[in-house]
Amino acid sequence: MPLDLTFVRSQFPAFASMDNNEQSFFENAGGSFACSQTIDALTAYYTDTKVQPYSEFGSSARAGNQMDRSRERWAEALGVATDEVVFGPSTSMNTYVLAEAFGSLLGAGDEVIVTNQDHEANTGAVRRMADRVGATVKEWRTDPDTGLLDIDQFASLLSPATKLVTMPHASNIVGQENDVAKITGLAHGVGARVIVDGVSFAPHSIPDVAALDADVYLFSLYKTYSVHQGLMVVRNGLLDELPNQAHFFNAGYPDKRLSPAGPDHAQVACAGAVLDYVELLHGAHGGSEGDALRVACANVSSLWREQEDSLTPQLLDALSGRDNVRLLGPASLDAVSGHRCPTIAFLTLEQEPAVVASSLVQRGVQTSASDYYAVRVLDGLGVDVDRGVVRLSFVHYTGQTDIDRALNALDDVLG
Repeated sequence: MPLDLTFVRSQFPAFASMDNNEQSFFENAGGSFACSQTIDALTAYYTDTKVQPYSEFGSSARAGNQMDRSRERWAEALGVATDEVVFGPSTSMNTYVLAEAFGSLLGAGDEVIVTNQDHEANTGAVRRMADRVGATVKEWRTDPDTGLLDIDQFASLLSPATKLVTMPHASNIVGQENDVAKITGLAHGVGARVIVDGVSFAPHSIPDVAALDADVYLFSLYKTYSVHQGLMVVRNGLLDELPNQAHFFNAGYPDKRLSPAGPDHAQVACAGAVLDYVELLHGAHGGSEGDALRVACANVSSLWREQEDSLTPQLLDALSGRDNVRLLGPASLDAVSGHRCPTIAFLTLEQEPAVVASSLVQRGVQTSASDYYAVRVLDGLGVDVDRGVVRLSFVHYTGQTDIDRALNALDDVLG
């Protein structure tokens, strides 16, 4: 059963907004639209339960129960234990706190592997921590033409001294999925821990984190149709090894150890509402009401991917066939090294990227030009970071009409 796009879009109030009339949203990698389940949950929380949670009176008890329920639901969705789920204000902040914690475990003689394919939030904090404690930083570099990472090169960087590896599940510029399970297996073979930035992957496919076996998996809920929070899964006993980063009296609480500040109660309580949307979508496409949440997530992820995959090649073909554009990343949907997410960045060779982006916006294509906090990625590809690139990023609620608008606009603007 193909994805019912009419049903999907009916679950996103943004599509009824006059601001989006005759417009196509291609800035999803910067933040997706929130589904109605998320919006309704936030409205209800602020209306009925905006009090200090976990007290005995009714609204307080309900608020605490909702916060606990969000953690339980996301744990089931990701295939992990509830105690392994940590909410934080953003993925950038979660990564920063995580790096600070690792700084107490590493020192001179230890090695840390980073990539230049990462968003700066995932790589920068770890690099600074390693420099501060005297650990050796090894950079796993992308191919300067394709922007891809070679797993054989990664294997050559590993040594008995490797203690930490950090990498993206998918780049927010190149778009290609990296083989997390294989890379994690190699790293674990030398006793290293692995941090995976899933921000650019999770909006397209809710990951089975247990199957990937990464020690830490992070992503941003506001890019996954939910609230403005970061979600971090810390597995394989790592949470017990990392020193407490919170108040000393919270050291015994798994969900607080890596959260120096108090939680945003409303955001945490409503974080799981998007999973109601997932289950609704699952049921509308042949799923059974009694199916486990992880089953629903897997089914809906397949539907999302099929919808995206039906559209992505059209943009790739249109851009890769031009001599006045440099497409960044693979020009095909399923390159040998892995699947390509619909995050499509390109460099305009005859016009300034900012001018091109502005011209696309004038034609109803909501996009931008920037370095997208991927300065190291662009530098590795030989792109002038100050000019940046144009990016067209979409998700499962994007339809053929949106792609047609983008293709027509590109023809007009690029010639």
